[in-house]
Amino acid sequence: MVYNWLKKLQNNLFPPRCLLCNADSKTEFDLCLGCCDDLPFQLHTCPRCALPLQMNQLCGTCQKKPPAYTHCIAPFNYAPPLDYMIQQVKYSKKLAYARLLGELMSHQFNQPKITKPDIIIPVPLHPKRIRERGFNQSLELVRPIAKSLNIPIDYHSCQRIRHTPKQADLTATQRHENLKNAFQISKEIDASHVALFDDVMTTGTTVELLAKELITSGVERVDVWVCARAG
Repeated sequence: MVYNWLKKLQNNLFPPRCLLCNADSKTEFDLCLGCCDDLPFQLHTCPRCALPLQMNQLCGTCQKKPPAYTHCIAPFNYAPPLDYMIQQVKYSKKLAYARLLGELMSHQFNQPKITKPDIIIPVPLHPKRIRERGFNQSLELVRPIAKSLNIPIDYHSCQRIRHTPKQADLTATQRHENLKNAFQISKEIDASHVALFDDVMTTGTTVELLAKELITSGVERVDVWVCARAG
C-alpha cells in the first residue's frame, strides 16, 4: 500500500516518459498509448510450443513429436518494436527495457488459467558469456515477473558448463549439436513444477534440452515462459 502511494506521488512529480518515443506515457508502464498499441502481442499459438498460428491448435511438429516441456507461454511475437527492446537489453545494457518488459509480461502470466510454478529458472549463460555481457538478460527480464507473482527464482541449480558459439546463425540441427552436454543440474531441485524462462524462443532447442535435464533430475513438470516467440 505504501509502495503504491509512493509510486503515485513519484509519477505526479516526475511523469513517466515512453522509453520508445519519449512522449508522456499516460499508462502504468513506461510506454505511451501509441507504442503500447504497437506491441506485437501473440493472438493465436500452438498451446504446446507457442508457435504463431492462424488459430489456437497444436502445430504439426508438436503433434508428431511433443516436446519434453508441458507447454510454452510467449506473450509477444519477436517483431518490432519488441525485438528492438530485447536487443537494447542484451547488447546495449539498457536494463530499463528489461524492467519494462518484465512488468508487461507479469500481466500476461498472472492469469487464472495459468498454473503457477514452484520456482522459475532463467536459462543460464556460460560464465565467460556473463563476463562479456555483464549480466544474464533472462535473469534481468524475469526479476519483475517473479516479484509480481511472488515466485522464487532459482539461478544456481542449473548451469551452463560448456561455452558454445551463439545460436543465432545456426540451423535447427546445428543448434542441437551446439548445445549437446552444455547444461547440467548441479544441485537437487526442491520443486515439482518448474518454469524455464528465456528472452526469445526460436527453434526451442535450448529449452527442450534443459527441460529434459530437469525431468531426468526428478522435476515432474516443466513449463517454458519466454518474452517472445520467433515464427
